[in-house]
Amino acid sequence: MVYKRRKYHEGDTHLKKKWRTKRRTKDLDEIDEDLQKNSEKLLNQEVDFDRPGGAQHYCLHCARYFINATALQDHFRTKVHKRRLKALETEPYTIEDSERAAGFGSFKAPSKRKIETQPSTDKEEAIDNTSKKMKVDDDI
Repeated sequence: MVYKRRKYHEGDTHLKKKWRTKRRTKDLDEIDEDLQKNSEKLLNQEVDFDRPGGAQHYCLHCARYFINATALQDHFRTKVHKRRLKALETEPYTIEDSERAAGFGSFKAPSKRKIETQPSTDKEEAIDNTSKKMKVDDDI
């Protein structure tokens, strides 16, 4: 008799789809639209207790909320954030580009843009400065 390998998760395609969609984030074209139109609104959101940090610490480029200003500043130094900045340098693919590819116009190479990390607010800088200057005396 031939040994048959048991496939434990052979038919669990519905679970794969659930995991893929559960942690789905914004695409690059959606983030580019936010950078163009809604950046001021996203940086100055109202307090929402359902979001981490009350929706007060938001990274525009990664579309993520952070629990405090320190976590946001640490995120700006990570590889994930730097990769996202690099990916946002090229302009997103548009309908006009697809028409050019189909033969309705001449080819135009995608141009590069200069993308920098979002400016930190004065409150975040004040928090960072006070936490660095704070000393604890253990002479008690």
